[in-house]
Amino acid sequence: MKRYVYIITDRNRSSLHVGMSADLLKTISFYRQMPSLFFDSPGQLSRLIYFEELRTEDAALQRFNLISKFTRAQKEKLVRDVNPDWLDLSLGLDYEKMILSASLPMRIKKAA
Repeated sequence: MKRYVYIITDRNRSSLHVGMSADLLKTISFYRQMPSLFFDSPGQLSRLIYFEELRTEDAALQRFNLISKFTRAQKEKLVRDVNPDWLDLSLGLDYEKMILSASLPMRIKKAA
């Protein structure tokens, strides 16, 4: 089963939170429903700015532990290397999920 290690931030980029999940879209949705879950700041952690897909839970846990120990500057460099504009990557994941779910019934109809 795939696991994800991710970094999420608020719209002001004032907080960077590292996490690990088996279902990235569900996790991002949870963050959006719970605005002040981890921090006292009013900023809602809702922007997925970095993620890695790993094959095993052990590999994900090791990577999570490593990134969690990074300084803010190291986390920012990690994000900027793959997402220089700090775009919300969850928008692409939502789109990909919609495309996959829309094409699934078509595949079933063709097979019948």
